[in-house]
Amino acid sequence: MSSVTGRYLELCKPRVVTLIVFTAVVGMFLAVPGWPPVNALVFGTLGIGLAASSAAAINHLLDQRIDAVMARTRDRPLPTGQLGVSQVLVFAMMLGLTSMAMLIVWVNVLTAVLTFFSLIGYAIIYTVWLKRATPQNIVIGGAAGAAPPVLGWTAATGVIDPNALILFLIIYVWTPPHFWALAIHRRHDYAAVDIPMLPVTHGVRFTRWHILFYTILLVLVTTLPFLTGMSGLLYLAGVTVLNLGFLWYALRLLHDNDEALPMQTFGYSVIYLMVLFVFLLADHYLLMILS
Repeated sequence: MSSVTGRYLELCKPRVVTLIVFTAVVGMFLAVPGWPPVNALVFGTLGIGLAASSAAAINHLLDQRIDAVMARTRDRPLPTGQLGVSQVLVFAMMLGLTSMAMLIVWVNVLTAVLTFFSLIGYAIIYTVWLKRATPQNIVIGGAAGAAPPVLGWTAATGVIDPNALILFLIIYVWTPPHFWALAIHRRHDYAAVDIPMLPVTHGVRFTRWHILFYTILLVLVTTLPFLTGMSGLLYLAGVTVLNLGFLWYALRLLHDNDEALPMQTFGYSVIYLMVLFVFLLADHYLLMILS
């Protein structure tokens, strides 16, 4: 991979986009009894992935001033001058327009519209306004990040189903404890650029309590697929183990001042979500085989 290609790839935040696309694809499979339609699986996946990459590039563009100050982001292509503003803008627009065209032509209009609003929600509303307006930024703005399973579901079926909204709710409730763990670790960076993340405005102790509260809420919400009959015992057993792990980290955060623990919690939260969706998928096909 050339250095230029690597810089553009970095704009797309590939690790974040991979998780987004993964949950969207699982949404496609959960939406149907067999395999999703080929158009949805191929062009839906590409379209959602390109839209998420476009939103990530716009985020780089709008956050370049604070990225230049924060230790975690100061080596990104824009702060270092490896790419210019016009290059990033054109790149982001090309990705966004391609994703919309792909979804409209080969998937369906509903998925394109929902994907567009998700893109705007993250790239504009969250980045420009919410991120700088309130310590509840990640709670309110989490709706955009929770949309991918719904996008996958509508790509496969053309409709919004209540089960898709359960998947949305799981990611929505997962997002605050996931991100606040990172925010605790990076609180000095956020303070330096006047971003009102919860650990900056209300302190680390307050944030740790909120992580615990949201983790308890997450435990409750993640039982909904079983309670509604969407998933069976395989999912319930798997998610119970995952939830015990998340609760363990949340309780440790409350009583342990180890500076490495917030990032360990953040890392576990990523694994948690991916494995949870694997359990959903495995249980879905197990139920189909048994029925």
